[in-house]
Amino acid sequence: MKNLSNKTKGIICIILSALSFSGMSSFINLSGDLPTAQKVFFRNLVALFFASAMLIKNREPFKPVKGTFPFHLLRASAGLLGVFGNFYATTHMAHTADAAMLNKMSPFFTLVFSAIFLKERVKPVQGLAIVGALVGAGLVIKPDFKNEELIPAIAGLLGGMCAGAAYTCVRHMGNKGENGRFTVFFFSAFSIVVTAPFLIFDYHPMTSRQLIYLLLVGLCAAGGQFGITAAYTYAPSREISIYDYSNIIFTAIEGYLFLGHQVPDMLSLVGYFVIIIMAVWMFVYNNKEDKLKRT
Repeated sequence: MKNLSNKTKGIICIILSALSFSGMSSFINLSGDLPTAQKVFFRNLVALFFASAMLIKNREPFKPVKGTFPFHLLRASAGLLGVFGNFYATTHMAHTADAAMLNKMSPFFTLVFSAIFLKERVKPVQGLAIVGALVGAGLVIKPDFKNEELIPAIAGLLGGMCAGAAYTCVRHMGNKGENGRFTVFFFSAFSIVVTAPFLIFDYHPMTSRQLIYLLLVGLCAAGGQFGITAAYTYAPSREISIYDYSNIIFTAIEGYLFLGHQVPDMLSLVGYFVIIIMAVWMFVYNNKEDKLKRT
């Protein structure tokens, strides 16, 4: 990759991250009917190992930058709720691509939370994109009380919202100079501490295959986290963020090939289209705004 531009490296990393997260979704489903807390525990156990190894390798301290500890707690709490919502939706919705798309609402929620808490102005175009994305999410959720997937779908949307809140905290801590590897370490350690009691008091015996699947969930999650961190190290979000939506394509393909020929219904497909169009619109708009600032 030495001869590639930083933007190209960023695109490759974010696509590999999207592929890793789609694998995580597939392995969550393949692990079977285990408690969500048990799945979350193993997901973060592997991530904690990798984050610790990275900190040790780079000889970086296992402590936060001064003044960021409360935001680490907030980020970890919101992030953990986001993971619970995403895992619950992935396990209980008929199509993993639906759950993945609802989780991809997080960038729009990040805009909202950044406006509320970081006082970053939301422009009219961004506001319209948020509304449009919510309409698309509604098509995926199909809010009908007769819909058996309503609760998992709402959990998936709330998971995306919590992820947006977590990314807002990450953005704030990044502005204060916090190390991204420590942020991953803190979140993983926090998640293990919180989910360990559930594992102790409500442990469900697993087959060796289920254990392997859960370890693969953690491996894919770690790959996804470090991949996206590397991507945004090489290039800014405005240049590469749109490629993260390749996750939906990977998830849909894996759902069809490995999870019983899953094919989303027409309303969900329209919802995907609307959300992705809103994301593309924001991507193009942000790049135009950036060019105007540089001229």
